[in-house]
Amino acid sequence: MASPKVLVQIFVTGSRILGKAFFEAGRQAVKNAKQAPQAAMGGDASGVGHANSGSATDNLTRQHRMTLDEAQLILNVKRDEEMESILKSYEHLFKINSPPEPKPATSGKQTPPAYSHYLQSKIVRARERLEAELKIPAETVEPTQQPPTEPPPPASNQS
Repeated sequence: MASPKVLVQIFVTGSRILGKAFFEAGRQAVKNAKQAPQAAMGGDASGVGHANSGSATDNLTRQHRMTLDEAQLILNVKRDEEMESILKSYEHLFKINSPPEPKPATSGKQTPPAYSHYLQSKIVRARERLEAELKIPAETVEPTQQPPTEPPPPASNQS
């Protein structure tokens, strides 16, 4: 049998070790909180936080919370593809990730549905991002192609 003195020494030693560990963990937490890395501020892993130049593309990236490259990867399209192929890819991926039509109950083992609401929402957001990106050139070109205003007619000098 262990004597009470040995048990108290084990308890005190264990308490010291745990106390030091918690103290160091607290110091590290305070140090991390003061540092506040950029990624934690934006809460993104896709580079949305780096879109800060004020350009139209960066504004769209912040608005849609998705970069153009990420949207193209999600929809599996290339950079300069037509909107028709983007929509075709979108419809295909959206349909694949949609819940199946309810079927009448049949005997036997049923497999669980294989669809993802999360993936479906990412597909929709990617399409919205690409559509918004394609609208940028149209919006910037329209104002410059307006016909020039005619100068006012010269005032007649009747003196």
